[in-house]
Amino acid sequence: MTQQQHPPRRTVAVEFEQVVKAFGPVQVLHGVSFSLEPGRVYGLLGENGAGKSTLMKILAGYEPITGGSVHVNGEPQVFASSREAEALGIVLIHQEFNLAEDLSVAQNIFLGHEKKRGWLLDDAAMDRDAAAALAQVGLKVDPRTKVRRLIVAEKQLVEIAKAVSRHARLLIMDEPTATLTPGETERLFRLIAQLRADGVTIVYISHKLDEVERVTDEVIVMRDGRFVTRAPTAELTRHQMANLMVGRELADLYPPRDPVTAAHAPAMQVRDFSVPGWADSASFEVRPGEILGFAGLVGAGRTELFEGLLGLRPVSAGSVEIAGKPVQLRNPRDAARHGLTYLSEDRKGKGLHVHLGLRQNLTLMALERYAQPWLKPEAERSALAAAVKDFGIRTGDLDARASSLSGGNQQKLALAKVLQPKPKVVVLDEPTRGVDVGAKRDIYFLIQRLAREGLAVIVVSSELMELIGLCHRVAVMRAGRLVATLDADQLTEEELIAHATGTAASHA
Repeated sequence: MTQQQHPPRRTVAVEFEQVVKAFGPVQVLHGVSFSLEPGRVYGLLGENGAGKSTLMKILAGYEPITGGSVHVNGEPQVFASSREAEALGIVLIHQEFNLAEDLSVAQNIFLGHEKKRGWLLDDAAMDRDAAAALAQVGLKVDPRTKVRRLIVAEKQLVEIAKAVSRHARLLIMDEPTATLTPGETERLFRLIAQLRADGVTIVYISHKLDEVERVTDEVIVMRDGRFVTRAPTAELTRHQMANLMVGRELADLYPPRDPVTAAHAPAMQVRDFSVPGWADSASFEVRPGEILGFAGLVGAGRTELFEGLLGLRPVSAGSVEIAGKPVQLRNPRDAARHGLTYLSEDRKGKGLHVHLGLRQNLTLMALERYAQPWLKPEAERSALAAAVKDFGIRTGDLDARASSLSGGNQQKLALAKVLQPKPKVVVLDEPTRGVDVGAKRDIYFLIQRLAREGLAVIVVSSELMELIGLCHRVAVMRAGRLVATLDADQLTEEELIAHATGTAASHA
């Protein structure tokens, strides 16, 4: 057995000098200059569209530079590919997964860097080394498992394991905890501390300011494609970070909660609802004007419960009433007809058709309104103009594709889309995942407006502070069972985590 060869230990220092990037006539980076020193963790902050990811893609060899220069260890570098950047120890973990679904975990980790024994692939060595990398990030799966069989959180950990296996000396993490459980996030933070102690430079891009506050040494802020400021993390509060990102004083993040009228009959009642393998005898109700949260660890069954309600998964038992009437929901169109709509946590995969136009996305769930008998593009266009105004969707072109919008604006479009059928109950699954703090605030106030207008709103979220700040009540799921429902005055992170992990003294 040959001994595994590791690249020599080295550090990576980077200096950006007046970096410019343009896509055709559109300039997205405007003379950005700052440096990164070895062995430090930097929080790179900015709203969606600030240019953070574009700058890091230039550094990692995924995008060519338009103007200015990038120096690595004092030498100017122009990377023709990510492989050239990796040769110097610079590795980017993408926000959007870059995995081959039909290959195994080990094959993905070593894709393009395969180990060989003579002319043949050394599968045993790759499986062994992949297992070591997976153990480092705390993922317990067989390296021979096909990636398509993994859940989203496991795919994220495979991406991190892949980067670790490349022996990175400058590691760029773009929203690395977006899909991770608290336990998985803790393991990632321990890994970051270990890498930092080993001299690795880490750029941590995240909209979760509590994580930035905890894990980084220094904060660098970008806005509108420009460098704004840098400061030691310890010298900034989260509120100051948010203000720097948006360029203005950011008022309270969460809107005030309006009281829910107990006299109102429930908008939806769910009784003893079971989705085989995912949810067991779940019962809950939500009233008009109420924002009901659903908390739980990844794999607790929250998303699957609502996919079952929408007819997207087989159901073994249970009943549903909407506005007091028993309903049978066989598919999402059936559900929308009865007054229930759902915004998927997978915005780009299931929430929107990003390669279609804004107009086509908006009206897709309510085509019967815009096609009597023929499709009426002017009616669709009028509806889009109204949605752009009502939901604060930033776009310079009503004929643009959905892919041209920032993450926050895509989410606002997706929210407007699921409201087109005029539902009585709307379920929002991870409504602010991957969007910046300014867009989060906008979405929170939109949700409050919907409740104020009499809709029953259900918010499924992995961000506990989001549920605490927004909801009237929060239902907690663990291992497929609804174990507690807490009122607003009972909501704390500790209480929610205790019920989600089964360590609470008692369950409601």
